[in-house]
Amino acid sequence: MRIVGATLVAVAVLALLVAVHRYVWRRFVGDTTTPGSPWRRAGTIAAYVLPLLSVGALVSGRAGAPFRIQQVLAWPGFLWLAALLYLTLALLVGEAVRPLLRRWLARRAAAAPEPEPEPAPVSVPASAPEAAPVTEPAPGPVPEPARGSAPGDPSRRLFVARAVGGAAAAAGLGTVGYGTYGVLRGPRVKRVTVPLARLPRSAHGFRIAVVSDIHLGPILGRSHTQRIVDAVNRTQPDLIAVVGDLVDGSVDDLGPAAEPLAALRARHGAFFVTGNHEYYSGASQWVDRVRELGLHPLENARVETGGFDLAGVNDIGGESEGQGPDFARALGDRDPGRAAVLLAHQPVVIDEAVEYGVDLQLSGHTHGGQLWPGNYIAELSNPTVAGLERYGDTQLYVTRGAGAWGPPVRVGAPSDITVVELASRQA
Repeated sequence: MRIVGATLVAVAVLALLVAVHRYVWRRFVGDTTTPGSPWRRAGTIAAYVLPLLSVGALVSGRAGAPFRIQQVLAWPGFLWLAALLYLTLALLVGEAVRPLLRRWLARRAAAAPEPEPEPAPVSVPASAPEAAPVTEPAPGPVPEPARGSAPGDPSRRLFVARAVGGAAAAAGLGTVGYGTYGVLRGPRVKRVTVPLARLPRSAHGFRIAVVSDIHLGPILGRSHTQRIVDAVNRTQPDLIAVVGDLVDGSVDDLGPAAEPLAALRARHGAFFVTGNHEYYSGASQWVDRVRELGLHPLENARVETGGFDLAGVNDIGGESEGQGPDFARALGDRDPGRAAVLLAHQPVVIDEAVEYGVDLQLSGHTHGGQLWPGNYIAELSNPTVAGLERYGDTQLYVTRGAGAWGPPVRVGAPSDITVVELASRQA
């Protein structure tokens, strides 16, 4: 039954993609070019090639394609997915503009003054110098209206199609370009103060740099890691928490890209918990690798640091491998009088955190939606998409993440590294 359901979903998604590509081709190519023209041929070829590149980018990693092939497919394939989204949204807005523009052009043509006819020639006999009667023009067909004045004139339709298409292309591609620049520039640093009732006065002002969803892969590599490490170290945190989804690939392919993590510096060290993407990429190998780089993996474990308990649980993506979250092991025997901070990749485990008396849960996973209006979709499956919220006596902070999955583009959800400063109510 589950296989049948998955097949139906796949067929529905494929049908939707075909329909969207057909719509985009018609508006950008079919309506704006003439049959047989070089522009028509180029647009039609792109309409077939770009979606094939996107499919290749999505499946090449899971299919075990060589990493170089993944890199070749990733840039055009993933960028086209983002471009397709915003080009389609811009065209849908253009559908409302299109009839208004047609009406405006029709009114303008109707209001234009009619050109005055030229006077007919006057025949004057050579032998008679006096004025001769004016010769009336011979009756003939009525001249046709000027081209472009008729309501259904093809030239007007072509002008409207090209104007709306050009504006939609500028808006859609401009949005994707700016969103790509935001990711490649690197994450911004946010600062949030979180008061904890059980935090001792000695830990007042303790700063945790929270980094999630770096997503090293065929697009974001070593330079991306270095930008993040530099940004984190500039904040001079007391502790660093890398909260899952570090990679999209194997240690063999991405080990060099992760090496700058060895330069992370914090007085109480750097800690790591797995995200769901680690379980697509060989979680146990990555846990060993980050340990070699100087990070401390918290696999359903807890340490006492800085006047509070720091716990970490595996991501729920590890349940299929028998490595899912174990809250009893991480938090079951702790001193309830001490404050507890939990690292958990996905916000959905907040109910378990409340049950075990956690004061603050630090999570990622959502990317803040990454591509608007994706935030509305993310809200359907996550209690908090971004920011700080309270659930009973437990507070949950969700970072938007420092990288991007799939398209290296963010719109309406800028990447961030968050410095969480703990505040003691006893201070």
